[in-house]
This record gives sequence, C-alpha cells and structure tokens, in this order.
Amino acid sequence: MWLLLAFVSATLLGFYDAFKKKSLRDNAVLPVLFLNTVFSSMIFLPFILISAFTPALSGTMLDVPVVGWEVHKFIVIKSFIVLSSWIFGYFGMKHLPLTIVGPINATRPVMVLVGAMLIFGERLNLYQWIGVMLAVLSFFMLSRSGKKEGIDFKHNKWILFIVLAAITGAISGLYDKYLMKQFNPMVVQSWYNVYQVFIMCPIILLLWYPKRKESTPFRWDWTIILISVFLSAADFAYFYALSYEDSMISIVSMVRRGSVVVSFLFGALFFREKNLKSKAVDLILVLIGMFFLYLGSK
Repeated sequence: MWLLLAFVSATLLGFYDAFKKKSLRDNAVLPVLFLNTVFSSMIFLPFILISAFTPALSGTMLDVPVVGWEVHKFIVIKSFIVLSSWIFGYFGMKHLPLTIVGPINATRPVMVLVGAMLIFGERLNLYQWIGVMLAVLSFFMLSRSGKKEGIDFKHNKWILFIVLAAITGAISGLYDKYLMKQFNPMVVQSWYNVYQVFIMCPIILLLWYPKRKESTPFRWDWTIILISVFLSAADFAYFYALSYEDSMISIVSMVRRGSVVVSFLFGALFFREKNLKSKAVDLILVLIGMFFLYLGSK
C-alpha cells in the first residue's frame, strides 16, 4: 500500500511542478511562494479547528490530534527545512526549463538513499541498486543536454539553486521518516504549513516588499491556487506512505521523483521547451530506474 501511495504522490507532484512553472513565468518568486504557504495552510486549518473543538474527525485519516510544544518544536524545524528547499527551488524553476529541473530533482533520492542507509539502516536489493544507478546516469546525461541550451551546469547559479533545493529536500525527506515514526501524519502536514506562513511574513516584508518596484513585478495567476492544492494532496499521500512500518524512505523518495514524467510532458506540450529528444533519453532512464525499484520492492 505504501508503494501505491508513493506513486500517487509522484503523479500529483508532476502537476504541482507544472503549475509552479506556469505561476513563476514572468512573475515575482517570493510572493508566489508566500501565497502557496497561505493557501496550503487554509486547506488544513479547518481540520485543525474541527479536531480541536469537536470529535467529528476522531478516528479518521483527517483527524489532527492536539499536541504540545514537545511535538511542535520538531514541526517548526521541518518548516524551516522545507521552506529553504522551496526558496532555492522556486528561483531555479523560474530561470530554467522544466525539462531540465525535473530530471535534476529526480536525482534527489540518491542523496536520500545514502542517508537512509547510514541513519535508518535501510538496505537495497539488486533491482533497487540498478534503479539507483540509472538515476545517477541520467543526471550526467542531462548535463550534456543542458549545454545545448547554453546552460553550463558548473557555472550557472540557477543550476546551483536547484541542486541546493535537492539537497535540502533530501534532508527533509530523511527528517520526514524520523517524524513519521513518532507523530501523526496530519499533525505534521497541517502544522508545518501553518508555521511556514509565519516564517514567510518577515521574508516578504523585509526582502521583497521594500524592493518590489526594482524587480520582477508580482501578478496574480490562478495556477497559484493549484500549486497549493496539488502539493497538499501529494504530501498527504506521501506522509501516509511513510507512516507504514515497512515503508522505506529511500524507495518512496525515488518513486516520488517519477513526477518528472508529468512535468516533462507539460514542458514539451505546453511550454514548448527545446532539445526534447536528448532529454527524452534521460527521462527513459529515469522510467527504467522506477521500474527496477518497483520490481525490487514487490
């Protein structure tokens, strides 16, 4: 069941990436990110309030148990890690083709794998190792595709931003596994969204608002709401996947990067991005890697 939830999460993440790219096109990054945190928290706030004041959701997957600071302090840390990853990721996404960003993000699970083996003692079988190696190979092939578009992986700061987003995202994934071993999934997901709003407020007021007229202006786009909807749904499936005792964060993280399939199709069909043939080879490697991971996890 946890593997199926991981695949559901991956599909939803692909739509999330596509709507994020659309929202960031010729738009100010920080306000889009701020609104994402606001709308995401608005999705979960009713569940927090209903759970706190009525027994209506008791015993369901949507119940948000009331917890104290001994739990909330861990969730605050989660909020800072995720927000760091998002800030790097949003800026990188704005300035790079979606067909470049997606496959780079698809290599994030390799970092999670190393961490999972060192921290949680997870071990991979032969099929799973083949899947991981194919993911690594796809990254190096992607760097060659990027050069055809004038994107030098070694000297492009937006590539660095996406890599930093991947690293902080990997840290977040490992931390999620730790949290899911101890806490209710809805508690973590609901409250980390709420805390992110409070963290983003001073960032918007101090970093963006005073200089808003000197940078790319903010414009409203309805896809901003869709970012929050699809991200919240993807994370809901993801957290519950990790809550299963036999779930492996190394595999869940790898499967979630299958979202590159959906984002790649959006990049090709709607954003008219270039060099699709060479990038398609990279994508096929990722897909074959996903297949081997599936075989190894049956």
